[in-house]
Amino acid sequence: MNPQTQKIRQSAPPRPVAVSSTFAVQLSSTRRGARLARLLATQWLDERGVPYRSAASHTAALLVAELAANAVRHCGSIGRDFRLRLTLREAEGATGSVLRVEVTDARADKPMPQGPPVAAGPEEESGRGLVLVDALADRWGDRVNDPITKTLWAELDWPG
Repeated sequence: MNPQTQKIRQSAPPRPVAVSSTFAVQLSSTRRGARLARLLATQWLDERGVPYRSAASHTAALLVAELAANAVRHCGSIGRDFRLRLTLREAEGATGSVLRVEVTDARADKPMPQGPPVAAGPEEESGRGLVLVDALADRWGDRVNDPITKTLWAELDWPG
């Protein structure tokens, strides 16, 4: 298994860490809700010392945007909201921080595709989101919470 495929589809965080700060909000499954998720995430990170224009903030914003857009795509047509949850915590051994982005939607009946994400063709309008998530995140995956909801999550490791 190549290293790129190996990081895909982990079902739990790889190591125990101490939670230092969490933010959660429920948003409408609309384009406006997805945009608001990204804006709220960058504001929250800025308040915790991750400046708006930093590379870390841009990477986090892209992850939030892609996961939120996925929820909007699958839940917008049925009028169900999605939940954004951000957790910023110290990494084990205080070697840096870990940002965990979770987006929960009400479509457990829409499972994630198995295997590594495959980019859509040049003529297709969608189908690139998980390829971006895979490229940006240190770890990512999904979990079915109950018969109705599932959560897509991604983690970023930030050094000291």
